[in-house]
Amino acid sequence: MDSRPPRTRRPAASPAAVTPISFAHAIIAAYRRRGLRPDAALRLAQITPALARDPRARMTARQMEILSAAAMQELDDEGLAAFSRRLPWGSYGMLARASLTAPDLEVALKRWCRHHGLLTDDVRLALAVEAGVAVVEIEEVRPLPPELRELSLAFILRNIHGLACWYVDSRIPLQSAAFPFPAPAHADAYPHMFPGALAFGAARAQIRFDARYLRLPLRRDEKALTQMLQRALSITVLQYRRDRLLVPQVRQAMAAHPDRSHSAEALAALLHVSARTLHRQLKEEGASLQQLKDEVRLERAKDLLYRTARPIKQVAAAVGFRNEKSFSRAFRAWTGVSPATLRASE
Repeated sequence: MDSRPPRTRRPAASPAAVTPISFAHAIIAAYRRRGLRPDAALRLAQITPALARDPRARMTARQMEILSAAAMQELDDEGLAAFSRRLPWGSYGMLARASLTAPDLEVALKRWCRHHGLLTDDVRLALAVEAGVAVVEIEEVRPLPPELRELSLAFILRNIHGLACWYVDSRIPLQSAAFPFPAPAHADAYPHMFPGALAFGAARAQIRFDARYLRLPLRRDEKALTQMLQRALSITVLQYRRDRLLVPQVRQAMAAHPDRSHSAEALAALLHVSARTLHRQLKEEGASLQQLKDEVRLERAKDLLYRTARPIKQVAAAVGFRNEKSFSRAFRAWTGVSPATLRASE
């Protein structure tokens, strides 16, 4: 007989409830604006009357997804009564389909923003690039209903960010997000929805991310789109783990392992990809291996010239040159001055 105590099965972790209940209140307000009751949608999402009454309560992302989908279908309005005319069920799927044939993410997002204006002229969306940063911004042409404004602006930005990640099958980290209203009582929930720097009281709602993602090709087809649209709202809560932007990873590997990144094969092994994939993805991002090698070597050389008293011959060897002459020639081509001149100008 086994005298060991019986094993207790650890319960599965419950999804974190971080979505503010005020978003459910906004959806309830959308029903009221249409003269309908939200009871069935609330039951479907398992949002009890007690939960709905608690201003500090939170929902899980799944509850928000279920509630939003039910409301959009019942109201036949994917804008959830925020705009002067309805956005019939399937409107955002139509926008996604219209952008699916774009050659890269930049063209896809510009199409999406332009076509969104065909659905409603209450808001105007635009994509711009500023100093290497992609900015998606919402201009409020007409005032949105106060009780629906926060949810509407947050939903549009989450939707376009989630769709962008889905199009290129990559995590696209946000550098920042801004909102044109004061920080709400539930501001601590925003980092879960918009990871990155946050600003409230801004002129317009916007998100910012590295513009190099705009050069990535779309990796989805019609079949994948049809499957995604069966649970389209999940892309607004899905956090992608994989980041397909390879340039920063290559730079980091070169800087951290200079002795193990001397060739494409060695570098590819560090990044767990094939050399062929390495070259192809860098080309897609508008970069080359030699260009990145030169950039990393230049930064390392500048650091040694400024921060140490090493002879230039030793600096040349440290950054991978066989002799001082070839290093000086390359350094002058990169910067327009010799290593000695740069050091003297410190």
